[in-house]
Amino acid sequence: MGSQSSHPSAIPQLEEIMQETGFSQASVVRLYDRFQALDKEQKGSLSKYDLQGIGELAVNPLGDRIINAFFKEGEELTDFRSFIRVLAHFRPVEKGRSKEAGHPEPINSRLSKLQFAFQLYDQDSDGKISRAEMLQVLQLMVGIQVTEEQLACIVERTIQEADRDGDGAISFEEFAMSVEKLNIEQKMSLRMLK
Repeated sequence: MGSQSSHPSAIPQLEEIMQETGFSQASVVRLYDRFQALDKEQKGSLSKYDLQGIGELAVNPLGDRIINAFFKEGEELTDFRSFIRVLAHFRPVEKGRSKEAGHPEPINSRLSKLQFAFQLYDQDSDGKISRAEMLQVLQLMVGIQVTEEQLACIVERTIQEADRDGDGAISFEEFAMSVEKLNIEQKMSLRMLK
């Protein structure tokens, strides 16, 4: 494929994709070219194996969970529209732009970014982050640098601080409140996706 760029007319549903994701036409074309480069067999879809070829995901401790986010429950392949919708979560938030009345929440809004991050922890999709799920994420992130006892203490402290209703787990609302002071918009944005 080389440095050849796709023509916008080659991208199915281009206008709808731009509307839904907030990406410019140039960004959609660039991401479509990236999608096609990953789709080495030119089947019009990507498998988890195809996405594992992205170097940044291969070295990310949460890489497998991020890759799984590209796929609907029980599906083995993702098409371009699903691929770009996930990437839209990482599109920087435009300054001074608020949600328009009557329109759905933008994919790259603070709320959508928080929901995306929450689902990386909530692997059983029960709407709560359990101690076991929190421990799994911490183990992935710190590896062998911290003992099991230290990790258990960190998990216990985190749950105690965030768990406002006392059920021993962290709901989405509790998660959102616990990261309230973090600049999620910046931490979950990739400048290359402007």
